[in-house]
Amino acid sequence: MAEHDSLSEYLETAVDAAKRAGQIISNAFYQKKNVEHKGQVDLVTETDKACEDLIFNHLKERYPKHKFIGEETTAAYGTSELTDEPTWIVDPLDGTTNFVHGFPFVCISIGLTIGKVPMVGVVYNPIMKELFTGIHGKGAFLNGNPIKVSSQSELVKSLLATEIGTKRDKLTVDLTTGRVNSLLFKVRSLRMSGSCALNLCGIACGRIDLFYELGFGGPWYISCPLLG
Repeated sequence: MAEHDSLSEYLETAVDAAKRAGQIISNAFYQKKNVEHKGQVDLVTETDKACEDLIFNHLKERYPKHKFIGEETTAAYGTSELTDEPTWIVDPLDGTTNFVHGFPFVCISIGLTIGKVPMVGVVYNPIMKELFTGIHGKGAFLNGNPIKVSSQSELVKSLLATEIGTKRDKLTVDLTTGRVNSLLFKVRSLRMSGSCALNLCGIACGRIDLFYELGFGGPWYISCPLLG
């Protein structure tokens, strides 16, 4: 019981942090963005950085002895090692390209691992007002309501989600589009939302039947398997 109480407290803190960061995203969503490039098509904005700072400061104030891994700090300073210590892993703005273009599939993703196991997960889309939450072994929820994965068993009746990725060399593009072309003959339809976290949450709540993405996007998606 004590462990569950602690996890509930962690979840409440993470939700609070996500909603605070969500307000920053909402305020900036229809404004002109200051955009930088992490790669050819991979973007980062001052909002990404402001949200990560806010979330980390909020969590560190409550849990100063915990470890922290964030997408923007990792991109700037190198990958942080995941240990057995309680570790908060944060993507402050998943779907940055969507954010830049005013496309509403954007979210904050916050996960807590203990002993390298995902224990608490929060994914919040502040534009669509959708809050996904989960505690290890206690189910997953959307805006407080229990959710479950799709029961669809026929591939031809399935809605598939995937992403193209950020690499634009000819070999990668040819392999990616070839795979998509092949799959389109096997499924009902295909979607690319531009947010890995929201795709996984789509799996968790049953609005998407299948999802795949090639390559390791980063440990900041750690909250999403818990929700799935």
